[in-house]
Amino acid sequence: MRLIPRLTASMTGRHTEIMSVAKVTVSIEQSLLNRVDRLVKSRVFPSRSQVVQEAVKEKIARIDRTRFARECAKLEPTEEQSLADEGLAGEAAQWAEY
Repeated sequence: MRLIPRLTASMTGRHTEIMSVAKVTVSIEQSLLNRVDRLVKSRVFPSRSQVVQEAVKEKIARIDRTRFARECAKLEPTEEQSLADEGLAGEAAQWAEY
C-alpha cells in the first residue's frame, strides 16, 4: 500500500488540509456501484472515492458507538452513582466558597 499526500477540502469548505491517502482496490456489486455513480453524477459527492471513504467512516463510527454502548451496559448504575457521590462528597470540602 502506497500513501499519497493530497490536498483535500474539509466538509465545511473553509480550509484545506493535507492528508495521506492510500489507494486500494475494492470489489463491489454492480447495483451498488450504479447507486454510487448516481450520487456522484448528481453531485452529492465529488467522486467514487469520496462516497466509499464517507461510508467507511460512518460504519466505523457506528461500530465505535455500539462498542461504547455495550461497555456502558456492563456498568451497574447504583454502584456508579455511589462512586460518583463518594467522589463529590470528598471534593466538596475543597471547593471555593461563592
